[in-house]
Amino acid sequence: MNDFFTWSLLGTYSGAILAVTLITQFVKGIGFIDRIPTRFVSWIVAVVVLILAQAFTEQLTVSSGVLTLLNAVVVSLAANGTYDAIADAGTKRIDID
Repeated sequence: MNDFFTWSLLGTYSGAILAVTLITQFVKGIGFIDRIPTRFVSWIVAVVVLILAQAFTEQLTVSSGVLTLLNAVVVSLAANGTYDAIADAGTKRIDID
């Protein structure tokens, strides 16, 4: 594999989740973006990633573009859940008595 990401990979569920998680964590502390709720930022990132993936693989139509708005909700929530699970795993303690 010569590429970390391809447009075809970004069009898949797992590829989109990975990209949205990484991009959201990268941009969420930047200036005015910091004032926007992270869930909304991740949804916007998901819409952009999915639309671009469809456009560059020549699969973008009006119908698929509209459906992307809903699919982006699924990708965004999954990306947020992935980040929360990783962040929570680092903060949990197990007390053994």
